[in-house]
Amino acid sequence: MSKVTWKPGTFEYPIPAVMVSCGTMEKSNIITVAWTGIINSNPAMVYISVRPERYSYKMIKESGEFVINLTTQNLAYATDWCGVRSGAKYDKFKEMKLTKEKANFVSCPMIKESPVSIECKVKEIKELGSHHMFVAEVLAINSDEKYIDKNGAFDISKCDLIAYANGGYYKLDKKIGKFGFSVEKKKK
Repeated sequence: MSKVTWKPGTFEYPIPAVMVSCGTMEKSNIITVAWTGIINSNPAMVYISVRPERYSYKMIKESGEFVINLTTQNLAYATDWCGVRSGAKYDKFKEMKLTKEKANFVSCPMIKESPVSIECKVKEIKELGSHHMFVAEVLAINSDEKYIDKNGAFDISKCDLIAYANGGYYKLDKKIGKFGFSVEKKKK
């Protein structure tokens, strides 16, 4: 069996489907982003890529701030809706019955219903073509207490996180290993 070759495109899946909140507590918006990820660990840095014609683009560019809110199975409808509707026409928090929560280091709201909200400060904007990449430093990570285990660690298995792949949303099912398990010494 051989592989089929296609023209260049976006096909690195699955990827996170996140809701990015921006603006201020008074005038905010939510944009759904799938082009996002980690780019550095020290200092902690992430990116989001946004089309310049999107309503949120100008808000993020002017403020230099945004919040990445992880999405769950319960937030799948809102995640999709916020990605296909414009904040110029709709108050997405109101329409999707989402709760604005004050962030600690940025002026834009976090989404209370999200299990994890990541406060970000833009360091650089890279104009790449169809999308511009906002390279940002992570200022804080906020997690709902119900996802913290008895040892004070974040328990991702409790979240029902979703991912995006090839036009669809998928729930992340179960853990099948951990970093380094392939070389771990077996207990006798």
